[in-house]
Amino acid sequence: MKADRPLLGILLMVGFAIIAPGMDAFAKLAAATIPVGQTLAFRFVIQTLLLMPLALLLGVLCVPDRRALALHFARAALILIATGAFFSALAVMPIADAIAIFFVEPFILTLLGAAFLGERIGWRRILACGIGFAGALLVIRPSFSAFGAVAVLPLGTAVCFAFYMVLTRRMAQSLHPVALQAWTALAASVLILPVLLIFQGSNVAPFDPVMPQGRAWFFLAGVGVIASVSHLMVSGALKFAPAATIAPLQYLEIIGATALGFVIFRDLPDAQTFLGILIIIASGLFVFLRERRMSRLPTPPP
Repeated sequence: MKADRPLLGILLMVGFAIIAPGMDAFAKLAAATIPVGQTLAFRFVIQTLLLMPLALLLGVLCVPDRRALALHFARAALILIATGAFFSALAVMPIADAIAIFFVEPFILTLLGAAFLGERIGWRRILACGIGFAGALLVIRPSFSAFGAVAVLPLGTAVCFAFYMVLTRRMAQSLHPVALQAWTALAASVLILPVLLIFQGSNVAPFDPVMPQGRAWFFLAGVGVIASVSHLMVSGALKFAPAATIAPLQYLEIIGATALGFVIFRDLPDAQTFLGILIIIASGLFVFLRERRMSRLPTPPP
């Protein structure tokens, strides 16, 4: 396994947190006229078309063996379920509400990183996760009574995405991030496109495809392009930093979600929301500054 470069991993994860809410905003805009399954298909087909040529150009597109192929399909299935559940929630919930419920995921990721990757978890890191989660609760107070069963969907996203991140961390050690995302996008396309063909004309709303009209094309393209860039950053982050290190930084995503909610959907943050954002930023900065200090400490002699 290559040596970690935690600061680079942290910076890539911060980049993901900044731009990823744009994908959610485009998906929410598309949901008015486009079935969620079709939005998923556009996301992964566009990602395949963008990243396969790039991987070839970079000379990193090695053909996976049978074991690697199985892992790509497992990763694709996880991200399909996670994204499909989240996009379905966005059709009826504000972006920030859905993300706030989703933010049980760093807790799950931290525990999975210890269980499956052998990563050490100190009390400070656990505390950073807890403080960041408390800040997320201040931004949006998710409630099953407010949204009903729909609130379960972001929770399902959290579980699937945590396993997706662990699998990404394991695979990213031996595979270039562009190749990793290209093969997984292709596997996801192979999984979702037959579903749309089977359900075409069935009137099963989530999977019966329609012809996009007008701005819907732009929304779908936005989902695909932002997904490609943001998940390249995730793969890079997990290549260079332990999952438990970058987990608290996912809370920074609430900032972009809140901003887009205000600009696009007129969801005006209140004083409590801004307090929560400050707590989330403080949690992420704590992880960043601590990793920078730890990386400067001399390595103890054997």
